[in-house]
Amino acid sequence: MSSPFKIITRLHSFKHAFSGIHTLLESQPNARIHLLATGAVCALGFYSDLSRIEWCLILLAIMAVWITEALNTSLEFLADVAHPEFHPLIKKSKDVAAAAVLISALGAVILGGLIFTPLIMNLR
Repeated sequence: MSSPFKIITRLHSFKHAFSGIHTLLESQPNARIHLLATGAVCALGFYSDLSRIEWCLILLAIMAVWITEALNTSLEFLADVAHPEFHPLIKKSKDVAAAAVLISALGAVILGGLIFTPLIMNLR
């Protein structure tokens, strides 16, 4: 049986989520690079006066990178607890999760290039 909805319980879940963001930024150098890139892209977007659809695409790309980075970090933490010693399957799992981050980051860079290159080159 589930417990009734309580505002305080919902607020605690936000506290845990913000703690997760803090852990992500504190423990992962690549997350700090993503944070700098996010700031730079948003600043360039405001400067470039992006359209609503361009902002939507940029936001989706940013979210994809952050989500894959967070899931990759979560998987790494769990794998390290489950099997602290080297294991070839855990290595494969971590490599695949890292590949997901790379794929999302490359996709974000390509999308950013498609949106910002014409603006920077004054072709639009």
